[in-house]
Amino acid sequence: MKIITHRAFDKAFKKTPISLKKKCIERLALFEKNQIDKRLNNHALTGKYFGYRSINIANDWRVIFKELDNQTVVLVNIGTHSQLYG
Repeated sequence: MKIITHRAFDKAFKKTPISLKKKCIERLALFEKNQIDKRLNNHALTGKYFGYRSINIANDWRVIFKELDNQTVVLVNIGTHSQLYG
């Protein structure tokens, strides 16, 4: 699987605390191996993010992504639930 990042994700990732960056990298490695691993809570979104999906990183932190095709996803944003959906 190919994972690419949107500039909004890159910008938010730079502001993410180091401990959460490490956790994010671990979760993305898991995501590459198995997108439907229960620890990720991979689920479809609604509302303004209709057509996108979300995975859990740690506690209240999420990564929003969009599947471009069966082999490529783009990471759109990272943040807390309230930062992303509030």
